[in-house]
Amino acid sequence: MRLKHLTAGLLALCATQAWADAQQSIRQSLDQLNFPLAVTTISETPVEGLYQIQLENGRVIYGSGDGKYLVQGALIAVNDGQPRNLTAEVEAKAIGEVINGIPTKDLVVFAPAQPKTHITVFTDVDCGYCRKLHEEIGELNELGIEVRYAAFPRAGTDSKTAEVMRSVWCAEDRQAAMTRAKQGKSVTRVTCENPVTGQYELGAQVGVQGTPAIFLANGTLVPGYKPAQALAQEAIANQ
Repeated sequence: MRLKHLTAGLLALCATQAWADAQQSIRQSLDQLNFPLAVTTISETPVEGLYQIQLENGRVIYGSGDGKYLVQGALIAVNDGQPRNLTAEVEAKAIGEVINGIPTKDLVVFAPAQPKTHITVFTDVDCGYCRKLHEEIGELNELGIEVRYAAFPRAGTDSKTAEVMRSVWCAEDRQAAMTRAKQGKSVTRVTCENPVTGQYELGAQVGVQGTPAIFLANGTLVPGYKPAQALAQEAIANQ
């Protein structure tokens, strides 16, 4: 019995050392590449010799234990014909933490009296489907969905749209200014310290490629417009 316990302990020690060596090798490889994003954690995967590299923006890549190979893509677990996208599950959780960490004071929030859950929408005031979604803000609120807008001017932070969005964020009444902008009406030009550029950069980091980009409370991305009833059902189911 003592030999069995000793063997188990040695195996655990070897596994721990292998994991530590893999972390060091992977981090060295990323440093050599001047990788642009910080690594938050490196952990084992169900695949022997393959390690999960969690990035600060919530995204995941994979690396071999010797650090010589990096892999970007989805890791799918095949469970008796019932596939699970392990990468998507991990990324959604991490991205949800990033998105939900944006202070609400830096967002344009349309909140119901008794919210059931919330969505965070990276939006552009000139985007047609963003405007269509905004027309349903009242219905979403009635269904218990708090809508939090983050800025994502598609033409970039030096565009006229970005200038309008800065005025929205600097307005005394952000909700009214956002509604005017989404209706194609003029917004009084105002300047202040604002989060538009930071939110645009964050959106790019978490994979926003178009607007509206809707993140549910659990970090799941709903790309593009979805009618209020369907969106509310999905938001409540994925809190």
